[in-house]
Amino acid sequence: MLSLAYPWVLILVLAPLLVRLGKRGGQSVEAPVLPVGHWLSDLPGVSRSGNRLPWWQLVMLVLMWVLLIIAAARPQHVGDPLQLPVSGRDLLLAVDISPSMDEQDMIIQGRGINRLQAVKRVVDDFIQRREGDRLGLLLFGTEPYIQAPLTFDLATVSTLLHESGIGMAGRATAIGDAIGLAVKRLRDRPQEQRVVILLTDGANTAGEITPDKATEIAKATGVRIYTIGIGAESMIQRGLLGSRQVNPSRDLDEQLLQQMAEQTGGKYFRARSLPELELIYENIDQLEPIELEGKHYRPVTDLFVWPAALSVLLWLLLQLLKLLNSTRHEKGNHHG
Repeated sequence: MLSLAYPWVLILVLAPLLVRLGKRGGQSVEAPVLPVGHWLSDLPGVSRSGNRLPWWQLVMLVLMWVLLIIAAARPQHVGDPLQLPVSGRDLLLAVDISPSMDEQDMIIQGRGINRLQAVKRVVDDFIQRREGDRLGLLLFGTEPYIQAPLTFDLATVSTLLHESGIGMAGRATAIGDAIGLAVKRLRDRPQEQRVVILLTDGANTAGEITPDKATEIAKATGVRIYTIGIGAESMIQRGLLGSRQVNPSRDLDEQLLQQMAEQTGGKYFRARSLPELELIYENIDQLEPIELEGKHYRPVTDLFVWPAALSVLLWLLLQLLKLLNSTRHEKGNHHG
């Protein structure tokens, strides 16, 4: 909608009329003293010579004056209310990208995909639902590293997750180091809402910090850890001697993941299939709900430049018309 920042300025539109009334009233009405002096000399009814101005000049001068007053009142376009990003949770996604995540035991539409592909598919939807939270992405294998620092830019976090690849962080699994780095990034954030969602398909096989020590640090720092163990419990493996049933998740240390979650106030989840993984992230959405209330603001665009520019154009046009009229008058006198 349109509004004026200084609507009281509009009363100045009457200033030339007051000047004119003051002049007509003679001694009985004293014209107001205005601090614009000679600037009003070309306005309607105001003339240094006392000669009456042509009607078209009066109309243009009135329009110029009205446009300048409107510009001084500062017209604005006020947009629809927008919600500012809510400073909700600081949520760090820690995703295992060790070679074991290449196991193709996740099924979608009858087709097998590897564990990391399943994670990308499900976590992408989860990220988009976290509007208002500050999200970060930590990838780990032998070494953990921050792929995306904590940010409100959810699209970038999603893009960086999709660009991650198997083995980019080494061939082992350093769960303790991953939690240690996550806590380091979260400890300077507001204490109430520090959350880590750690997803892995193995056990701690590398790193300088043990998972137990990292869990103690997380608990002392007020970081909640939700742990997800991913991988099917049975699958048919075909070989030269025929097919056999195997457990592709035999290396998953569920006891460790349960302990980490319980000690920090989080929860452990088991994802044996793609639907289970989707349900887990929906449950986390409910356990860590989004803050829906936030500050709103209306974007304001100043429009004073348009009436001001139009007034200047009218003034230039008026000067041009005066010049043409004067030239025509001089030529008429010369021929006469």
